[in-house]
Amino acid sequence: MFIAMNRFQVKLGSEKDFEAVWLGRETHLEKVPGFLKFDLLRGPEREGYRLYASHSQWASRAAFEAWTKSEPFRLAHKDAGNNRDLYAGHPNFEGFEVLQEVVAA
Repeated sequence: MFIAMNRFQVKLGSEKDFEAVWLGRETHLEKVPGFLKFDLLRGPEREGYRLYASHSQWASRAAFEAWTKSEPFRLAHKDAGNNRDLYAGHPNFEGFEVLQEVVAA
């Protein structure tokens, strides 16, 4: 499994607008081969921004990379540049290979 995360520093006072953009958009993920799960996470408030993260789980790194080159990816991100004023900096991508997974019984 592969986990892809983007961390966002959202300017204080812009949280509701950021959340509205993300919660109202079409992700185009449901039918993408290898896609498992997506979460949008709200984190702590820091000096001048609130931390958010997008967290997606994929069957493999190859499945994630194929999605980033696909038409559904382009459709999901087509308006991303329209919201730059909400951010205190550039999104920070982090990718992780899953070494261990523990689930509830």
